[in-house]
Amino acid sequence: MKKLTSTIILLLIFSFVLPAFYVSPIDATENPWAIMEPMPNARAGIGVAVVDGKIYAIGGSFVGNNEMYDPETDTWTTKTPMPTPRGNFGIAVVENKIYAIGGSTDDYVYTNINEVYDPSTDTWETKTSMPTKRSKLSANVVNGKIYLIGGGQRTPNNKFDINEVYDPATDTWTTKTPIPTGIDHYASAVVDNKIYIIGGIEGVTLNQIYDPETDTWSNGAPLPTGLDQAAAGVTAGDTATQRIYVLGGKQGIDAVNLNQVYDPEADTWIAGAAMPTARYGLGVAVVDDSLYAIGGLEGWIGSPISAANERYTPADFVPEFPSWTPMLIVLTILAVAVVIYKRKLLKNPVC
Repeated sequence: MKKLTSTIILLLIFSFVLPAFYVSPIDATENPWAIMEPMPNARAGIGVAVVDGKIYAIGGSFVGNNEMYDPETDTWTTKTPMPTPRGNFGIAVVENKIYAIGGSTDDYVYTNINEVYDPSTDTWETKTSMPTKRSKLSANVVNGKIYLIGGGQRTPNNKFDINEVYDPATDTWTTKTPIPTGIDHYASAVVDNKIYIIGGIEGVTLNQIYDPETDTWSNGAPLPTGLDQAAAGVTAGDTATQRIYVLGGKQGIDAVNLNQVYDPEADTWIAGAAMPTARYGLGVAVVDDSLYAIGGLEGWIGSPISAANERYTPADFVPEFPSWTPMLIVLTILAVAVVIYKRKLLKNPVC
């Protein structure tokens, strides 16, 4: 009996230790990219955003299309289009609403319009416009406020150093410390409440970091390969190590399929597996630490606009261990222990 009790205790300990050593059945290093259902309408200069696990691909190519992608079913659904068709605008999510700010309605018409989309009602609303008309910029959210940094206009090819901040709670704008080097067509991301402005036109390698808490700028390790019109996404550290992935972009007139991976903590770069389709002017969305690279342009004048939707699984990705799994293991082990105990009783009945 003592031996059986010891065995059960060991099995129980093992059941709780096992999850810590769980190894994913997915080997992302063998096939990190998967080709998913393409976007219904090919577009470049697109904005993508995630709400409740769904990806919204909005605007681009000076149109107002709004298409929702469900990663679970690999399907697209058409939604209410953006009121002001445009591309190369900033897009951000605050409290499950999507803000599309700035951009251009054609090659030479720049806007400061601020339109917000509510996925729950499939409706749009116009808010207070951004102070400065500009395009080729990104929007980043820190503590519920949206930061619109840099951007520019085609003529006279200004690259702005502006840092304007929108507060959705009050529908107001404020101005913060400008970015040290004015830039447009950059990639950007937020990690630990700091905004990373990476690369930009033409072939820039700068990694400019803004801290909204102190309203100050610093520099990180430069991008290994300078490019513009790339897109960036951040893994949250839940099922993959927290990293910034800078995907695609353009060098000169050539689209590239580069995957440049930045570790903000170590301030270092490594190369990730290349994207299947070289393109620039794409959008990147992150759902459950998988990155979706959507749309873009596959080259210079005459090259096709892309509808590609390619999913990247980071090499260190480990699927979340279901919360009920340890309990299932415990119950299974207890059931086995009961069977063993009954068999022992049959062999050695207690008188």
